[in-house]
Amino acid sequence: SLENITEIGRCAKAYCEHTARSVPTLSDAVLTLIEMGFNVDTLPVYAKRSQRMVITAPPVTNAPGTPKSLSAGQKRTHPSHIPSHLPEFPDPHTYIKTPTFREPVSDYQVLREKAASQRRDVERALTRFMAKTGETQSLFKDDVTAFPLIAARPSVIPYLSALLPSELELQSLEETDSSEQDDQTDSENAAGNINSDDPGADKQNSMLPPSAVVSSAKANEDNMIDNPYLRPVKKPKVRRKK
Repeated sequence: SLENITEIGRCAKAYCEHTARSVPTLSDAVLTLIEMGFNVDTLPVYAKRSQRMVITAPPVTNAPGTPKSLSAGQKRTHPSHIPSHLPEFPDPHTYIKTPTFREPVSDYQVLREKAASQRRDVERALTRFMAKTGETQSLFKDDVTAFPLIAARPSVIPYLSALLPSELELQSLEETDSSEQDDQTDSENAAGNINSDDPGADKQNSMLPPSAVVSSAKANEDNMIDNPYLRPVKKPKVRRKK
């Protein structure tokens, strides 16, 4: 019966694993039958009986396989540790890797052409953006949308951009003024030290009339530039760490 066959298979597997094996042998099946109470000596007589039935193998049907036209290369065979009833390995084309990136181009001519095309595209995009967002002028009075041009905005004082200094000039002027101011403060400190050491100089300055002092201050005021755009930049004094 089905229960006896199932019990024989389970016990044979248990005996096989008990002896550290993975495939059951004939001895395992014999021990299983003895354990279940069967007489093993009657098996040869039962196998040689004349009225026995022979079960033929089931008919082999052609399983739908992969057409030869779609197969690429020769498939790998199973190693010794993999049973043969497991499915086969896929085609060798499955293991082929194809990089999806290209090496960077380092040619000088190609890089210059690419930079020029990118610059042209940026200028064209900015021009279209300004034409869509701002005021436009057309070459033809009938059709306003054909050949739109960016409207020119005339400035009130056109020569002002030429008179005003650029950012680089302002930066250089600031650097030169700061260095001159530092030198001036150093010279003033040195002069103050000399005057403090020389009492005769103090007496000479005290003996000068007040009119001479006023005239020198007025001369300094006359030398000052009235134009605010051309005056030197005044920076706060920075204390130097000793």
